[in-house]
Amino acid sequence: MFVNKFRAVAGVAAILFCAGITLVSAQTTPTPAAAPTPAAAPAAAPAADANAAPPANLPAAGSGPVTANVENPYGLKALWEQGDMVAKTTLSILFIMSLGSWYIIFTKLYEQAKVRRQGDEADKSFWSAGTVRQGADALKEASPYRFIAEQGLEATKKHDGLLGQIDLNSWIAMSIQRATENVQSRMQDGLAFLATVGSTAPFVGLFGTVWGIYNALVKIGVSGQASIDKVAGPVGESLIMTAIGLAVAVPAVLGYNWLVRRNKATLERVRGFGGDLHAVLLANNNHH
Repeated sequence: MFVNKFRAVAGVAAILFCAGITLVSAQTTPTPAAAPTPAAAPAAAPAADANAAPPANLPAAGSGPVTANVENPYGLKALWEQGDMVAKTTLSILFIMSLGSWYIIFTKLYEQAKVRRQGDEADKSFWSAGTVRQGADALKEASPYRFIAEQGLEATKKHDGLLGQIDLNSWIAMSIQRATENVQSRMQDGLAFLATVGSTAPFVGLFGTVWGIYNALVKIGVSGQASIDKVAGPVGESLIMTAIGLAVAVPAVLGYNWLVRRNKATLERVRGFGGDLHAVLLANNNHH
């Protein structure tokens, strides 16, 4: 009994639903015999011209999806334009750090290559000369090998007075060692800057991130809007600071370690030259 009543109710509901769809279709679909009114004629005129050319700005059929160049509103440019004085100062400091690091890296690589060439020249011309004086004159003025040779020759000449109380062997060794340390100091110029940048740039970028997030939260609190578009933009721009800090620090650390290793190999060659020069100067003085 209950099933029969349920079937009857369902049938009535289906009939009403179909009738409703038919009524809506009849109201939305115009009849073919109806003549267009004067007000509807202008609207139907464009549809009647089937042979008219499509607008030029519409994509051709099958040409693929339409793409547009949309500028990123949350990029580095927006960070600079919307940032306050603290953010701009932080970016400027990171830029100066990066510029100085790359300048030092390329400059020191050039200087190290130059010292190596001068070492090759010293091996060819200095040790084949008749005297230490002639060998030193054969080297270039800016050569560190000539500087060490000049200091060794000067030590043999200025060994009188109070300095005469020092053993000649020790005095020549001290003079050559001082000259070698002077060369080492000049070769290490700029490496302290790389070490400083490598250790501080991440923290400078982190400071910019913290400051940017603080300002973003303040603006969100004042406006009272905490939607994702209000939060993601300022916070994302602030995180760029950390990325820039890491991008500045990593080349500085790698460049520092690389240059220190190359300096070590070059200075070992310079010290070897100083040791050989020490032996030659002692031998010459013993002969005299």
